[in-house]
Amino acid sequence: MHRRQLLSLSAVTLVTPWSLFAHAQVTDLNDAINKAGRQRMLSQRMGKAWLALVQGVQTASAQRVLDASVALFDRQHVELKAYANTPELKDTYQKLEGVWADYKAALVGAAPHRATATKVLEADAKVLALAHQGTVQYEKLSDKPAGKLVNMAGRQRMLSQRMGKFFMAAAMGADKDNSSAEMNKARTEFVAALTVLRTAPEATAKIKEELQLADQQWTFFDAALRPLEQANSNPKALSDVWITSENLLTVMDKVTSLYAALK
Repeated sequence: MHRRQLLSLSAVTLVTPWSLFAHAQVTDLNDAINKAGRQRMLSQRMGKAWLALVQGVQTASAQRVLDASVALFDRQHVELKAYANTPELKDTYQKLEGVWADYKAALVGAAPHRATATKVLEADAKVLALAHQGTVQYEKLSDKPAGKLVNMAGRQRMLSQRMGKFFMAAAMGADKDNSSAEMNKARTEFVAALTVLRTAPEATAKIKEELQLADQQWTFFDAALRPLEQANSNPKALSDVWITSENLLTVMDKVTSLYAALK
């Protein structure tokens, strides 16, 4: 209960907690699926952080998140590209290298500004598509149910950041109708996947315990996503979305790692 209270009330975002236990190289197929899926999440988390900086939301935390996420994406890309052992995977990660270079330049090449929001959103979509493609290709190499569950749990991390990103985008009027629609689509997908993860035969007692915590953090995050119409004139609404999306990410990353540890 104490841990749940800390997560729900925390106003300080942890910066890439997974980096504390990330391996220096890919160790096995589950680890590859986990890291490939984490690249999907990072594509959306970087966009969320960039949009937060544009709007002056949790700026110190957002800058740390952006810097750490760029560094982690770079490192994991090298690992995943080296581990790629099929022509399809090699091709995917070669293409990803190009679109990542464009996205990275858009993120850090100049100070965040509303005028380039469309460019950033378009670039992150290209990175997400190829990062997802690589994750699916790695999953298809697995002959165990755990592979699919690692992918699904990892996708929940991405969805948590995607909802936060599109909330930030809609709040500043960046393709508002589409941003709202994408946020709601991600919300529906997230809830459905939670049910699958919770009821999977492979879910251990520890995984179920973490998923209960995820349910609670989702309640906070879902509530923070509701007041979208007032977000552009309510800095607290944007700050609440930042904090709750980060808290939910922390829990879902733990769930993904627990599924990845299954043999």
